[in-house]
Amino acid sequence: MEFKFGELFCGPGGLALGAVRASVESSGQSYSISHTWANDFDSDSCETYRQNICPHSPRSVICRDVRQLDLSSLGPIDALAFGFPCNDFSVVGEKKGMDGVYGPLYSYGVQALRHFRPMWFFAENVGGLRSANDGRAFQTILEELNHAGYTITPHLYRFEEYNVPQNRHRIIIIGIRSDIDIQFRVPAPSLSPFKTCREALEEPPISPDASNNERTKQSAHVIERLKYINPGENVFTADVPQRLRINVKGANISQIYKRLDPNKPSYTVTGSGGGGTHVYHWNENRALTNRERARLQTFPDDFMFSGSKESVRKQIGMALPPRGAQTIFEAVLSCFAGVEYPRIAPNISFRGDTVPGRSRQLAILEKERDYAGAV
Repeated sequence: MEFKFGELFCGPGGLALGAVRASVESSGQSYSISHTWANDFDSDSCETYRQNICPHSPRSVICRDVRQLDLSSLGPIDALAFGFPCNDFSVVGEKKGMDGVYGPLYSYGVQALRHFRPMWFFAENVGGLRSANDGRAFQTILEELNHAGYTITPHLYRFEEYNVPQNRHRIIIIGIRSDIDIQFRVPAPSLSPFKTCREALEEPPISPDASNNERTKQSAHVIERLKYINPGENVFTADVPQRLRINVKGANISQIYKRLDPNKPSYTVTGSGGGGTHVYHWNENRALTNRERARLQTFPDDFMFSGSKESVRKQIGMALPPRGAQTIFEAVLSCFAGVEYPRIAPNISFRGDTVPGRSRQLAILEKERDYAGAV
């Protein structure tokens, strides 16, 4: 059985790579996922997706603002994924939640669910989604996904527990159409030890001619500062001379100029930020290259990113780790195949017994109109 797969807010294709690599065998039958169409507004991300996920059908990736996307022009699908923009839900930033520019964009995933009626969906966002607008935003999103006709299972995945060499925590919501008598079970973490960042970057070594592997030119000042920072420390916790310190109040637990600890998973790779946020090697006095960051995100070395160096950094930092996504997709396939697998109880509870009020719906529509004027 092959599930036709559509994706909104697709980014460079981390989630999609996990999907197309997922497969399950049961009683002589194969269960898999195939790309049908995808959408994103960022041109570099779309080109990266085309080259790596669907090189033989580049027109299946529609580079357009989701509000201008004609759903009726897209082919039918059995499964939908949408990692809706997390800018307003991240714990890093202004935390505007549903009151921000991007917060209401999840509603286009709900529209797609109502239009296509896929058998199942995979929605993703940052852990900060739970606390946005005092928890009301998350509850609203869960309710709307549920009332679109799906039995939902939200869970906060800690991807370092799933063989990803990075402390990356994301809320994944799996929904199965309510008329299908299948219940999704959260896959259990791996029993093997955490994969370290040293293993990720050195086993095997990155080829000198690997794509997206240009080094950042570090200033003499930054190089000197890094010499005082030990593995696992940042510029605030290390014994750095006063002349090399950064005077930022309340940031002593920051990841600014933080070196990796080679014996642990990496800290979270991000897609944006100024100096000191590029992730720093544990031994060499430099920031990681984009290819090294891609390895921490479990992208294979033959996955080539399009765009400028900063654009590639953003694409890598915003993506879902393909290896973690594949684990979850294979759990979904196993549920449909009737295959047992180690599982755990979800760590987020939801009762689908309320309907968002009309005032909330009006607020969302008004925010969408504000976003339209800002684009």
